[in-house]
Amino acid sequence: MASPITQIKKRQWTPEEIRQQKLYELESLIAEQNQALNKLLAITGDLDDAGVLDAVVAMVKAKEGISEVVIGQATRVPVTNLINNMMGAAAALTAIEPASTEKLASSVVNGLKEAESQNHNGKKLGVLQMVKAFRDPDINRAIKFGLNFLKGMGKGLDR
Repeated sequence: MASPITQIKKRQWTPEEIRQQKLYELESLIAEQNQALNKLLAITGDLDDAGVLDAVVAMVKAKEGISEVVIGQATRVPVTNLINNMMGAAAALTAIEPASTEKLASSVVNGLKEAESQNHNGKKLGVLQMVKAFRDPDINRAIKFGLNFLKGMGKGLDR
């Protein structure tokens, strides 16, 4: 009968063997990705011909100066106001139902078309015509919407 195994020897790779293994893996990858590497080399050649790589190298060397300029510009009051306003507008837009926004936008488009078509008819608007206009269901609906909008806005301003 065989004697039991009491020790397991772990193979220690030499640095040269590790290097050879990595070179073999790299060689295999290059062979598999030949077309992609050719395209990548063509792109980098074109970028170098156009001077883009020189500009990138210069930017990397001047990264501290560039970052100072960018940070200086980004921390200016108009830029921070813009960012804060955009965040506020985004918050307001996310609070509105998309269906309401779509309905309002299409109503505005219809209103602009109607106003444009009636604007150049040459007729003057009198006080009596304005009073009669309140009876028009479409005008009444728009005025009621506007007044309710103003009321809600006023409540919001009171907070």
